[in-house]
Amino acid sequence: VQLQASGGGLVQAGGSLRLSCAASGFTLDDYDIGWFRQAPGKEREGVSCISVSDGNTYYADSVKGRFTISRDNAKNTEYLQMNSLKPEDTAVYYCAICRKEPYGYEYDHWGQGTQVTVSS
Repeated sequence: VQLQASGGGLVQAGGSLRLSCAASGFTLDDYDIGWFRQAPGKEREGVSCISVSDGNTYYADSVKGRFTISRDNAKNTEYLQMNSLKPEDTAVYYCAICRKEPYGYEYDHWGQGTQVTVSS
């Protein structure tokens, strides 16, 4: 199982970016895949997760209404569309297998992340 995030960059506040998550060695629709982020000095934050079985999506309150998770099974790729970006969205973003637990979401098997920097 290998996941590779890409599409990060430097953007001004209010701007948009679309992150991509490419899977190799397996097909995306075998797993729930989501995104988490890690900012320097902060705890890891689960951002989003999409369920294969019913298509339900999860978003952290901090990104709800601004981020949209989607997948293209034909390309074996998942996306995170990020709009109205804020400086506090600055972090390294990772895609990973996600699973819902009673206390929240867990993320496993992440690969290399992609840096997102939002300037004010």
